[in-house]
Amino acid sequence: MVVGWEERRQLVKVANLYYIDGWTQEQIARKVGVSRPIISKLLQKARDYKVVEVYIKDENVHTVDLEQQLERKYGLKDVIIVSTVGLTPEMIKRAVGLAGAYYLSKCLKKKNVKRLGIFWGSTLAELVKEYPFDRREEMNIVPLVGGMGTKHVEIHANQLAYELAKKMNCTCSYLYAPAIVETKELKDHLVAMKEISFVLEEGKEVDVALIGLGNPYKGSMRALGYLHDNDLKQLRKIGVVGDIGSRFFDKSGVAIEHPLNDKVIALSLEQLKEIREVIGVIEGTHKVESINAALKGNYLDVLITDEQTAIKLLEAK
Repeated sequence: MVVGWEERRQLVKVANLYYIDGWTQEQIARKVGVSRPIISKLLQKARDYKVVEVYIKDENVHTVDLEQQLERKYGLKDVIIVSTVGLTPEMIKRAVGLAGAYYLSKCLKKKNVKRLGIFWGSTLAELVKEYPFDRREEMNIVPLVGGMGTKHVEIHANQLAYELAKKMNCTCSYLYAPAIVETKELKDHLVAMKEISFVLEEGKEVDVALIGLGNPYKGSMRALGYLHDNDLKQLRKIGVVGDIGSRFFDKSGVAIEHPLNDKVIALSLEQLKEIREVIGVIEGTHKVESINAALKGNYLDVLITDEQTAIKLLEAK
């Protein structure tokens, strides 16, 4: 549609006062001698006729767009994406942990959370480090998976529950059991013990769960010696692409049937689905296939990740 010279002049004048000089619509209306709704319509017309084009000049524009696309693709409640521009891998992990800490703090303020569950992992450890000191005396933090041997104790669920409880001035439980034991018989014996069964039952009742997510072929379980070459060959053969708390799933997010599952002491994937809100704090493009599968399996409600991982998730089938 062609805009007459006089009308275009008026649009430019109104737009200049509003966008450049910072006048309110009410002030412009008084100056021009019309009502405020007319000024609002003129500003809309200025955008429609491309007299004005609004650009948001900030690096967060791109990540916000990615967040919205991922929310739509996977039906998530919320997505937080951290920009990776100029960051080293170590800085990215810390930035994702910081974003997770901020999101958790905001979540706990808005919701009546009495029980918080936590899995294990290096990105969750960064979240705990970055979490501000807080007062949540009424809350209890529950580890949702057993320990991972004597190496890297700082990323174990028990340790993370303890450190986070100190920061929140609240209580925590302890799951005194390995994540994976040698036999099903030993697992059955341990989970029947009162101290262990009580914490596993607590885990089913948490209001919010913080989870990491693993790629079994490149992640910590192999480095810690819980998975050996023969295990990995078997897992690859049956189509395993990821794990949550040592519970394995395939590319569709379906929990797999494997003898390893019979030796795991942790919340099951089906039990995880029953939790009101599950927040995944995950970084690294090497986990894209694992994250994509977990999202297909509907194990997460909220995803907090880095920009490059988010871009690859949008490309994933």
